[in-house]
Amino acid sequence: MPLPGSMDALTIILSASQKDWWPYYATMATIGGLVGGYATYALAREGGKEGLEKKLSKQRAERVYKVFNQYGFWSLIVPGLLPPPVPFSPFLIAAGALNYSRHKFLIAVGAARGIRYGALAYLASRYGGQLFSFFQEYYRPILWAFLAVTVSGLVAAAAYVWKRKKEGKSVLSKSKDLEAA
Repeated sequence: MPLPGSMDALTIILSASQKDWWPYYATMATIGGLVGGYATYALAREGGKEGLEKKLSKQRAERVYKVFNQYGFWSLIVPGLLPPPVPFSPFLIAAGALNYSRHKFLIAVGAARGIRYGALAYLASRYGGQLFSFFQEYYRPILWAFLAVTVSGLVAAAAYVWKRKKEGKSVLSKSKDLEAA
């Protein structure tokens, strides 16, 4: 199961470790991104607008339609270039659900992924050694900082969920008291 950023990470690691192979790694990552994107597009195309509207609220679906109809090609190029955690799947799904041209879809996604993975592979082949040296030297502080941010985020999320549940129960118990009266 691919994780967000896993293709980026593998492209960087492989290109940095075998510098002369960076065009190959960029090409393979681009093909993988294009095949995965097309699979999402094809599934959404089968489901159509009805499938998209089941997943999104009517208001959000209308907003997606408006943006996609106005910026079609660019609404695939821009998020295709951006790194995670920028979501790309909603744009692929919208393209399929709105029956966007298959030819234009393949050009947009192929160009975006080609530029992205080509740049990543090239930069990793040029500067990957310095990057790995940095992480090798400072991995402990980076790891502790990452863990601290992760734990803080989990605590904040748990506090938010607990507060929302508590508010929901108090509203629910007030409505029951009103019904009883």
